[in-house]
Amino acid sequence: MITIIDYGLGNRSAILNMLKRIGIPARLSCEAAEIAEAERLILPGVGAFDTGMQNLKERNLVEPIKRAVTERRVPMLGICLGMQLMCDGSEEGTAAGLGLVRGRCLRFLPTAEHPIKVPHMGWSELDVVRPSRLFGEGNKPRFYFVHSYHVACEPKDIVTAEVEYGVRFAAVFEQDRLFGVQFHPEKSHRFGMKLLQAFAKAS
Repeated sequence: MITIIDYGLGNRSAILNMLKRIGIPARLSCEAAEIAEAERLILPGVGAFDTGMQNLKERNLVEPIKRAVTERRVPMLGICLGMQLMCDGSEEGTAAGLGLVRGRCLRFLPTAEHPIKVPHMGWSELDVVRPSRLFGEGNKPRFYFVHSYHVACEPKDIVTAEVEYGVRFAAVFEQDRLFGVQFHPEKSHRFGMKLLQAFAKAS
């Protein structure tokens, strides 16, 4: 059973529907006790960093999440803002993140050499730079992105896939049983389905 953390942000219903479509038991929950005892967690997210952390705090979910992943080593997948909230903080605001992964979120900065549009929006092919439990060997997966900030991990060796958009940024990180993806699997059709299936089996 995968528990999708319902803290008021993110495509929660779309993720739940995709999991049900591919036969993976899942539920939405904003209950601290259910999250603390979950078998697997997904932290979705669309919106601002500080708002995300404030919503988690108001629902008393920060400590249950941390206990689940640090004490019981529950696998957890952060999606888009959810990935960013797993890190230490963000240039987008002043709130501290969950601090599960060492990293900080940086804003895309257009330059004369790279006059990119912000947000980064649309389909991008991943460059898989390290072995990943979320992707098969030799695959060139494509996913749908919508974001203005990206994660800079420390150390960088937890990054398993990157994308080029003005700069090369971390599209996926993996640290022990913690996974973060900057894109939206729930909007990425068959690629998203395969990734969620892989997360459901990852140990």
